Amino acid sequence: MKKVGFIGAFEKTDLIVYVAKILTEIGKRVLVVDTTVLQKAKYIVPAIAPTKFYVTEYEKIDIAIGFEDLESIEQYLGGIETNYDIVLIDIDSPEMFDSFNMVNSDRLYFVTAFDNYSLKRGIEIIGNMRPRLRMTKILFERDIIQENEAYLNLLSITFPIDWERDSLYFPYDQGDLTAIIENQRVAKVKFKNLSDQYRDSLSMLAQEIVPETRAGIVRKVMKNI
Repeated sequence: MKKVGFIGAFEKTDLIVYVAKILTEIGKRVLVVDTTVLQKAKYIVPAIAPTKFYVTEYEKIDIAIGFEDLESIEQYLGGIETNYDIVLIDIDSPEMFDSFNMVNSDRLYFVTAFDNYSLKRGIEIIGNMRPRLRMTKILFERDIIQENEAYLNLLSITFPIDWERDSLYFPYDQGDLTAIIENQRVAKVKFKNLSDQYRDSLSMLAQEIVPETRAGIVRKVMKNI
């Protein structure tokens, strides 16, 4: 079972659910875990009878909300390793990073936009990580500005992080936001109204998580979502 972490203060719920949708369509059994302080998945993902902690199914994806570690989810479900191929974990606090043992992850992504809160709070979350870890940047911005990424590198220069060479860029524009909001309202995951760049970045992200899957298969299943 692969464990993949999405770290940061920027809103990541839709991003994680969208990449999870791709993974399920290529035949992977996927669990998304929302460990964030505000538990935004509770408001985005419909559930019949939400409680303090629960697992619900949405668009072929299982979503876990309110749990404080993987062991608790395992007890709730009666097993994780045998139930899922991939677990995607949304984290916005150092405590949950430790509680979910994200040091032992298959991949780690740092997700941010460049407003002061997302950037500086995100850096604060990863500031005390030990030991030294490799992470990939997922950057949300309207235009790709190299100075912004250079600023992020400067803020994190003293932290125990080795950034992967290539970053993933997602457009942060009104068209994609409108499509995402509409999907939330109809409780569906659809890619057709997303921009080409957003879809391309989702494809690259999914391909990184399952490099054993041919890129052509990822692109093929995305056409039908």
